[in-house]
Parts: sequence; structure tokens; C-alpha cells
Amino acid sequence: MTTSNNSGRQSATAFAPASVGNVAVGFDVLGLSVQAIGDRVTARRTVEPGVRIAAITGAVLDLPLAAERNTAGRAVMSIVEEIKPGFGIELTIDKGIPLGSGLGGSAASAVAAVVAANALLPQSLTQLALLKHAMHGEAVASGSVHVDNIAPSLFGGLVLTVGVDNPNVKQIPMPPGVHCVLVHPHMVLATKDARKILKPDVSLSDVIWQTANLAGFLAGCFTNDLRLIGESLNDVIIEPQRRVLIPGFDAVKQAAMAAGALGCSISGAGPTVFAWLPTEKAERARDGMVAAFRAAGLESDAWISSLEAHGARVID
Repeated sequence: MTTSNNSGRQSATAFAPASVGNVAVGFDVLGLSVQAIGDRVTARRTVEPGVRIAAITGAVLDLPLAAERNTAGRAVMSIVEEIKPGFGIELTIDKGIPLGSGLGGSAASAVAAVVAANALLPQSLTQLALLKHAMHGEAVASGSVHVDNIAPSLFGGLVLTVGVDNPNVKQIPMPPGVHCVLVHPHMVLATKDARKILKPDVSLSDVIWQTANLAGFLAGCFTNDLRLIGESLNDVIIEPQRRVLIPGFDAVKQAAMAAGALGCSISGAGPTVFAWLPTEKAERARDGMVAAFRAAGLESDAWISSLEAHGARVID
């Protein structure tokens, strides 16, 4: 579906925020946008048909320039192949999200690219259409199609997405007075490697426990029940398997919980660790988590992000 745009723009720059995939209890279905960092992509009309990547700058430089092998490029290729706009599109990618950080860097590039490209089209695509095009880009990086990073980066906020072929996207209300702490240790953990470690079978008791935690977490968000959120924000399936990939994880989580966190877990595939805290406790948790990583031999970057529901948008 499209809406009237009648764009005569020759170029547009879009920002897409980083994201926390899974949010502990919602493996591949829950995601949270975080405003502290993100990617920027500039799209320009070209006379030559097709999609071309002109340059990559910022935190990550060694990414493919071939559009079909780049998340941003492949996502825009999907638009061009379907819409056939009558012009080509050149992309410049400015990476603000570290590679292999668990902060949805590949998703953010794809989302920023489709939002920027959309601003050039004669007829604007809907957000759901942009989501589907961005999914083609994400698949290049992760080897599979999942939307727990794409959806929050595009729509903003805490997002539940059900389905892949025909995704249903629901933005979940978030409690006021809560911030998200993110601590990214200086190491790279590829999504493909983090998925390989997961067991194909899960015990029925763990499925029941995790289902109850997901339901409790969502109910707590809808009713602003911080006690229920704190009791439910506990991943009993994925985190126990992936924690061994992150040096010092147990101490980092303990530091967050000791500072008063509602919950603490792995952001996406890791190695970034996130925690939800009452705003006044966020700085103490951040400092403790950074110190715990340092004790494990890893320096880190850390951010405190509000839970504002701002998704990708054109900024120039």
C-alpha cells in the first residue's frame, strides 16, 4: 500500500535507532528501540538504474559495498525491484552502531535506508511495507528473517511482532520513570554464531515458565506494574545458553540487580547487556556493570537511554 507523496526530493537522510532484541523473554518477537545510538543513511536519486553504495563511514568500515551483500543495499533493492521508480538510488551509510554488538546494527542500517529511500518515491510506502523490505536486508546479515530488531527500530518503542510473512506489529506501552542501561563490552559476537549455540529442543517446563514470564512482562507494561515486570523479566531459555559467550556476564548482571534493576539480560545475540531500572538508579547500575566487565578484562561503552517511542525518521 502507498500514500501520496509526490516527492521531488533528490536526497534524504534518515536516522534509525539501535534496538534491544528479544528483551529477555520475547525471543525473536519482542524488541525495544534505544535512542542513545543509531545509524544514518543518505539516499540520493541517480540517473543510472539500480542501487549503489557510495561510501560507508562511522563505527564500522569493513562492510560490503556491493548492494546485494549489504543490509541497507539489499533492503533498498527490494523496494526498487517492486516499485520500479524510474531512477536509481545511491546510498551513503554512516554507522553509529558497533558490529556484532547485539544492538541491531544490521537492522538499523536496513531501516534507515528504506526510510530515506521512501522519501524519494512519488508515492510513499506504508510502515508495514517498509518493514517487509527491511526484512530482506536483515536476512543478508543474520542468515534468517526475524523482525525483533527491525520493528522497534522502524516503529519505535517496545514492539511485539507476531508472524513473518504477514507480520502484525503492536507497540506496547512502557512504564514511566524507567530507563534502559546498555553496556557494550569491546568484543564482537556474530548473530549467526550466537544462534548456532542454541539447542533445538526445550523442556516443557521451561516453555511454560518462559510463556508465563512473557505474559507477565506484557501485562506489567500494560498496567504499569513494576513489581510484575521485575518478577517476569527473566529469560529461562536463551540467556542460560548464551551467557557463556560473554566473559563476566554473571557479575555484570549481579551488579545491575544489586543496583535495583527490574531485570537484566543479553541484548539480542549479545555481547551487549541491558537492564531496566528506575531512572534514579540507572547511573549506579551503569557504573557497576562497566566495572564488572573491566574485572573480566573487557573495557566497554555504556549508555543510559530513555524508553521514548521514537522510531526511524527523516532528519534531513
